Amino acid sequence: MSSIPEDLYPSEEDFLYEEEVLRNPNSFKLWWRYLIARSGSPFKKRSIIYERAVKALPGSYKLWHAYLRERLEIVRNLPISHQQYQALNNTFERALATMHKMPRIWIMYLQVLTQQKLVTKTRHTFDRALCALPVTQHDRIWEYYLVFVSQKGVPIETSLRVYRRYLKYDPSHIEDFIEFLINSERWQETAERLSGVLNDGQFYSIKGKTKHRLWLELCDILTQHATEISGLNVDAIIRGGIRKFTDEVGRLWTSLADYYIRRNLLEKARDIFEEGMTTVITVRDFSVIFDAYSQFEESMLSIKMEGSNDSEDGVNEELEEEEELDDRLDIEKLTERIGSFWFKDENDVDLRLARLEYLMDRRPELANSVLLRQNPHNVEQWHRRVKLFEGNPTKQILTYTEAVRTVDPMKAVGKPHSLWVAFAKLYESHNDVSNARVIFDKAVQVGYKAVDHLASVWCEWAEMELRHKNFKGALELMRRATAEPSAEVKRRVAVDGNEPVQMKVHKSLRLWTFYVDLEESLGTLDTTRAVYERILDLRIATPQIIINYAMLLEDNKYFEDAFKVYERGVKIFKYPHVKDIWVTYLSKFVKRYGKSKLERARELFEHAVEMAPAESVKQLYLQYAKLEEDFGLAKRAMRVYDQATKAVPANEKLGMYEIYISRAAEIFGVPKTREIYEQAIESGLPDKDVKTMCVKYAELEKSLGEIDRGRALYKHASQFADPRSDPDFWESWNNFEVQHGNVDTFREMLRVKRSVSASYSQTHFILPEYLMQKDQLQTLEEAKDVLKKAGVGDDEMEALERRLLPPSGGGELAVKESGGRKRVGFVSAGTQQKDGGEDETGNREEIELPEDESDDDDEDNPTVEIAQKEIPSAVFGGLARKRDELEKDAEENKDSDEQLGALERIKRMRRAKE
Repeated sequence: MSSIPEDLYPSEEDFLYEEEVLRNPNSFKLWWRYLIARSGSPFKKRSIIYERAVKALPGSYKLWHAYLRERLEIVRNLPISHQQYQALNNTFERALATMHKMPRIWIMYLQVLTQQKLVTKTRHTFDRALCALPVTQHDRIWEYYLVFVSQKGVPIETSLRVYRRYLKYDPSHIEDFIEFLINSERWQETAERLSGVLNDGQFYSIKGKTKHRLWLELCDILTQHATEISGLNVDAIIRGGIRKFTDEVGRLWTSLADYYIRRNLLEKARDIFEEGMTTVITVRDFSVIFDAYSQFEESMLSIKMEGSNDSEDGVNEELEEEEELDDRLDIEKLTERIGSFWFKDENDVDLRLARLEYLMDRRPELANSVLLRQNPHNVEQWHRRVKLFEGNPTKQILTYTEAVRTVDPMKAVGKPHSLWVAFAKLYESHNDVSNARVIFDKAVQVGYKAVDHLASVWCEWAEMELRHKNFKGALELMRRATAEPSAEVKRRVAVDGNEPVQMKVHKSLRLWTFYVDLEESLGTLDTTRAVYERILDLRIATPQIIINYAMLLEDNKYFEDAFKVYERGVKIFKYPHVKDIWVTYLSKFVKRYGKSKLERARELFEHAVEMAPAESVKQLYLQYAKLEEDFGLAKRAMRVYDQATKAVPANEKLGMYEIYISRAAEIFGVPKTREIYEQAIESGLPDKDVKTMCVKYAELEKSLGEIDRGRALYKHASQFADPRSDPDFWESWNNFEVQHGNVDTFREMLRVKRSVSASYSQTHFILPEYLMQKDQLQTLEEAKDVLKKAGVGDDEMEALERRLLPPSGGGELAVKESGGRKRVGFVSAGTQQKDGGEDETGNREEIELPEDESDDDDEDNPTVEIAQKEIPSAVFGGLARKRDELEKDAEENKDSDEQLGALERIKRMRRAKE
């Protein structure tokens, strides 16, 4: 006891705790309260208390854990070689004697040992922990065990054994082991483990790696470390990846070639590159392989060139020494010289250079092969392949042969017959016409998808015969091509159920057109007519063929036969196709016979215009009228024009009337055109065309001096001209009145203008938006009809009429005539009162003339009475009845009411209703 320092003895403050723990040493609370009370004491004193406590309570986890934590804090900043670490290890060992089932104590101890770099002791302790703890808590130990074996300084074999043991516990962490092997550069086992993973169909990556990525990692390892890996069939592994992963084919092929390059199997690597370029189906993969192949050849060439430069100097020196000695009888020397010949020369720079150039020259061909592997039935790619061998007829012939064997006409993209035609033209270009005929003969037996393809082959064959002056052969070919199959052949094909194009080619319009051109150029008239008749019998003729046939007969003076052909044409075809035949037929007939067969021509024209629709009849009527003008009667011509104006569609009527008027004026004079103008105006032309016709008619009357008739025409046309949208018409009428009118006529023009403007504004005001169209609803009656159709009731319509119809009290709407009747006139804007007390209708838009001139006019010129005509009351419909009622009310209230303006009267009427 004398060796213990005095400061470690219990003080007077500790006596209370000492008495309690001595009285009850097995109480954890008493020891824990003692330790908390002495939390500020030095560790040495607290360690004595801890030792006494754990001795009394060796199974207390809380005491051991707190004791070990404090000891860990003491050694935290000390070097690992300090003696305190040994004391700490001993404490852990004593604690584990009773705490061996507590994983937290084991983890604390293992972390301390790992920090001390005690490899063997740490490994043994990990093993003890795994043996002491249940399996359910092993994952907590393995986490730190793997960290320990991954540290530097731990032997690789030890780490491998630990990882293998761990995989037996949890095989799902195989990827961690593979990463460890890669970091440890154990390539053999890495490749084996990766292969096992890829062959395991139930493998699931906990790191989210796909099978594709693992395949690429394995290929990279196999190729980059080819000399360090054995026992695996690398070729089969990579080829399996090529078959399975089509999006990385190029990379996998280059990896396989790289594997053989690293193993110094250069010829095998070349074979792999060639195989890859001839099997890939995408341009991207081809580019990857070709670039790697060319880079490989360039690197090999550069290595050989560098080695050859170094060896040339030594060889020259040896040759100089051998020349000095005569060794012709020495067998050994002779053998060495024979071995140095070119076929055993290691300096093959020229060969490698030629191989590289050959590879570069083949690139377009190889790239085209890739595209053809994508679709071997692509005709355009075959044509491009042939162009690559331009200047090499043998290769071109071989390519065409391969193309026509490969391309299926039913699956072809493009025109498969063009391959046969180009093949034959290749022989023709080299003056081998006999072989070209053989190619064409085979081409016409191919089952094409479309009849036009076979017809094109026949035509190309015939054109080749024409180029070589074989005219009879060309005609014979066309007869052979257009020959109809026999009934027996048709029956046999019908039984098979699959009709080839050879059975339909005899109805090909292209073939017959070419045939008839040949007959016209090389044959006789009879043979040509026979061909045309055969075309008509097959019902494949077109309007142009009809016209060509007729023209042929005309050129050979068979006019009646030509007209018969025209007649057949107009019976075969309908409008609009028959229009050209009619026009040509009629013009040719008139040109041929003129006046001699006028009645027959009239019958033809009557038949033509009867059959023609309205859209196509105008030209025929003009031809008909021209016939009558040239060879017939002028009156008949006018009647034809009159019929034409009724037959053409509405949009062409104005133009037809203009032609009618111009011809009538030229033949019968200008006065004759008046009735045509009147007919046009009353014929139901569109409003804008009626207005145009009225203006032209007015200009005609003005030129004839009929000013009143022209003014009446302007007045009639004014109802179709809205002053807001058609100022040109009103400007024209204004100029007319300025030149030929007077004050009264000018005022009348302004009054009509205001009236028309008011009618348009009122019509638009009372109509719905969807009915506000131009050239519609110019009158109030039409507006009422439209409102009835739109569903507006009679009561609402009457209210609108009252708003629009002012009473008869003030304005000029109701003006009594001399006969006692009333007429409708202009509604004034209000009334003005003179000095004499008489009311005068006010008009703000009237023309102000000088007073002197007006007085002179009144004195010199007597008042002109204008005859007025009564307007039927049916024109106004319901408006007239309302007007009469208003006039009656106005007469009853005449004595009491004052003379007021229209606006004030309307306001009073509304107040009366309210």
